[in-house]
Formats: sequence, structure tokens, C-alpha cells
Amino acid sequence: MSTEKYVVGVDYGTLSGRAVVARVSDGAELGSAVLDYPHAVMDTKLASSGATLGPDWALQDANDYVAVLKSAVPAAIKDAGIDPADVIGIATDFTACTMVPTTINGTPLSNLDEFRNNPHAYVKLWKHHAAQPHADRINELARERGETWLSRYGGLISSEWELAKGLQLLEEAPEVYNTMHKFVEAADWIIWQLCGTYVRNACTAGYKGNLQDGQYPSREFLGALNQDFAGFAEDKIANTIGELGDRAGGLTAEAAAWTGLPEGIAVAVGNVDAHVTAPAAKATKPGQMVAIMGTSTCHVMNGDVLKEVPGMCGVVDGGIISGYYGYEAGQSGVGDIFAWYVKNQVPGSYYEAAAAQGLTIHEYLTNLSAEQEVGEHGLVALDWHSGNRSVLVDHELSGLMIGATLTTKPEDGYRALLESTAFGARKIVETFRTAGVPVEEFIVAGGLLKNKFLMQMYCDVLQLPLSVINSTQGPALGSCIHAAVAAGAYESVDAAAEAMGSVSKGVYQPDPERGKKYDRLYAEYEILHDYFGRGENNVMKRLKALRREASNA
Repeated sequence: MSTEKYVVGVDYGTLSGRAVVARVSDGAELGSAVLDYPHAVMDTKLASSGATLGPDWALQDANDYVAVLKSAVPAAIKDAGIDPADVIGIATDFTACTMVPTTINGTPLSNLDEFRNNPHAYVKLWKHHAAQPHADRINELARERGETWLSRYGGLISSEWELAKGLQLLEEAPEVYNTMHKFVEAADWIIWQLCGTYVRNACTAGYKGNLQDGQYPSREFLGALNQDFAGFAEDKIANTIGELGDRAGGLTAEAAAWTGLPEGIAVAVGNVDAHVTAPAAKATKPGQMVAIMGTSTCHVMNGDVLKEVPGMCGVVDGGIISGYYGYEAGQSGVGDIFAWYVKNQVPGSYYEAAAAQGLTIHEYLTNLSAEQEVGEHGLVALDWHSGNRSVLVDHELSGLMIGATLTTKPEDGYRALLESTAFGARKIVETFRTAGVPVEEFIVAGGLLKNKFLMQMYCDVLQLPLSVINSTQGPALGSCIHAAVAAGAYESVDAAAEAMGSVSKGVYQPDPERGKKYDRLYAEYEILHDYFGRGENNVMKRLKALRREASNA
């Protein structure tokens, strides 16, 4: 056995799961492997039956998550070239809020013959937005009753979260709801599979389950939504809370066989992909906002004051790092919007030209976009193709592009969409500042880091120094840091972050002249943001309603 010790971090994303092996002493990433989920995201049809899913559905099969443990973890160990006996801990992170309805022993209900073809028995992925009407009812009732916990979520809770998804499950599939023993965050479910113990992590309990000051929303409140929902919190989601970085248990013999790791090693309490990334980027102090940019973007930061930020996804004591209030906000669509555009709005001739230059279509369009002056395309867009997570918290909203003419080209629209996501990020930053939570540094992690033009655009739009995490696998490295703490190698997540995290400071510096030009475009974005997003014109919601009516006809 080596004197060096190692840990494994597994990052569960929207489309795949990736395992990373890191050295405990310095966080060096020695090996990695990825598995694309066999069932991917089921958002149009249910894989088991081919049944059509309604608008705004997004499901997954929990068996795919175990497949990652069986495939990616052994492959990452092999890629690292280390002895598995030298691994002392494993930790995972997950997209959230992603919910698994289970039996008493943790079996997903979709594995049961009686529910195999019932969509409600499957995992509801974070971007399952079909519970928006239920979220609207929850928000309305909470405002009417003056529920004190609502302000901790910026005055609105999301259709992505546990209460809305649980209420939808009860009212649309009571047979599934009544059979379900627990409605489990996937972040906790995978830990259950690894160590045999169900421990609810403090992060998702606070941000996604509305646990504040040790209390969930009351039976009276939940029962007022639906009398059969009164016991939801205590019966379906409440469980022992584990703090971030704690040991949830030891690796079971079965999980050891799946992964090739030693039985009994530390399994850390579960965590969320965004929140776990902050330590990997050494962003553990107030004023540092971390944006994990991929299919969506999650913005997290620590604060030493408790403030109510309009439209934030939540503020939780110790939600990221012990000793600070952890704040969260986010954008429901970023990379997903760019992917939609190139798939549906770009002609074949552009793909041919990109291939001739040895570029991806994204690289080709980015290069064309970069040749333009700010505002040259004459467009402005709203980044709501997957709804708005912050600061409006409304998934009934939809995308918009204005200014198109008969001379508008594909690269014009592409750049306008890139800019729209930067404007959405600026809206979040300015909202935090106005509420009394300073944002002094913007740190980026995630797959979109590789687009240097996009990074400079964000820097110019935000007029903030932009730092970048040095790891291409920020969440997985963050999980490795938590695994090291759970295994006892470090006394705290903060200490482990200092040793194992890695960030390059101020890689991008704002250009004041471009910033002034972006200010003019952002002013137009703000007008559209408020006009369509704050109730002055509800055309987006009316169109969504028409779509649902037509789909159900």
C-alpha cells in the first residue's frame, strides 16, 4: 500500500455521471471516467412503454445512477493507476431538486411491476416543471397565511422543489403517493445505495425541502393545500439530517463489489453539484459568487449576514460551509438554450462550414459572433426557454428574441442568446447587492468555461473580475474534498478546500468601454424582463395554457 491516500468523487449531472480520483494531500486529479445515462432524460416519452409525457415533464431512471457506480468508478480507478486499497473515502454530488419515490428499503417505485409504466413512479429530474400550478398554489397560500419561511426563499418557491413535486404526485397519482414510503432527494438516495443508511443532507433539506430553523412547513399549512398532504413533511421527506462533510456510513459489501473499492471506507453525506463546487474553487468566504455553468447555471455564495434576497432559491445556515449563511440563485437554462438553438435554428450549411474548419458548430458560431461589435446584431433576448429560476421564480415564462429582420443571421441569434444568459446573471448579482449581500468576485466552474469569448462577455456585462476554477471537474473535485473530510483526513471542509481546491484569480478583467455598450443592451433586457416577467403582459403564460390544452385534447 502507498503512503499516499486517495478519494473518489462522483458527480451526477443531467445527462451523465462522472467519477474522479483525487490525491488527498493536494487534490491532484489522477483519473476520471464518465457514463452517459442509458435512459438519458425522458421528457417526451416514457422509455418503458413509449407513453407520451405532457409538456414540462423531465424524468429519469434511478437504475442509471447505480450503473455509474458500476462503470465509471472502476474505470476512474484504472485510469488513475492506483491501488484501490489506498482509497479512504467516496462522496457524491447531484443535480437538485431531483426526487426518487421509494419503498421502505429504498427501492425506486419504478422498479415495481405495478408502477413500471406509471410516469409518476420515476425520478422527477430537477428540470421537471410540470408542477408549476402546484407551486403557484403553495406560494399563494404561504403569502395569505404569512408563512415566515417564505422570505428565506426570496418570497417564492419553485416548481422544481420538493413541496410542489410532492403535491403534484399526490393529486395526479395518489396510488403512487400512498405506496411511496419516502420521497428522497437523489443526492441522498445514491448515498443510501452506497452505505445502506438513509441520511438526509442539510443542503437539500434546507434549499429544496423548506427546512428552516429546524422546522418544515406545518401540518396545518400542508393540509390546507390538500387534507391528504398534511403529513407530507413528517411522513415522506423528514429524516435524520447529516451535515456536509460528515460521514454517512461505511461502504457496504454490495457497493464495494460494484465499485471495486474497499468495504467500510467512509461514505460522505450527500450534496448538491453547485454547492459542493464552492470549496473546489476555494470560494469559501463572503463576497465570492460561484457560477456553475452547464446546461443550467447555479449561483452560490457564502455570507456573514442573513438577508432576504428577492427571488433567491434560498438561504440556509451552513448550506455550503459551516459558520456562514449559504445563498443560492440560478438560471434554469444556459447551455440547454445554446444546444436548442444549434439543433433547431441553424442551417446545414453552417454545420458543413464548421466541419470544413474542424470546429464544432458551437465553436464556429462563437467565432462568427466574436467578430461583431456589441449591439451590431440589433437583437435582445430573454433567457427563459426553461423558465426563470431567479429572480422571478416562474417556470411558466418562456424564451423571447426581439429585433429580428430579414437580414438576421444564425450567428446574430446565437450571440444574442449568449448575451441573454450574461444579462440574467447580472440581474441576479444586482439583486443580491441591492438586498445587502455584496458580490465582489465572480468565479466560474462547469463545462462552459472552455468558451473564452463567453467568459469575457460575462466579465464585461457584470463589470467584475472573473476567476476560473482550475479543475475541469469542479463538482467531482468538490465531492473528493468532502470525502476526505468524511474520512478524517481534514478537520473541516474549509481546511480541505485550502489544500485540495484550485482557482486562478482574475483571469478575465472587465473592459470598461464594452461594459458601457452592454449597459445599453442590458437596459433593454431589464425592460423586457419586467414587462413579460412581472405581470404587465402574461402572454407567455397564456400561450403555455393553450399548449397544455392542445396537448390534452
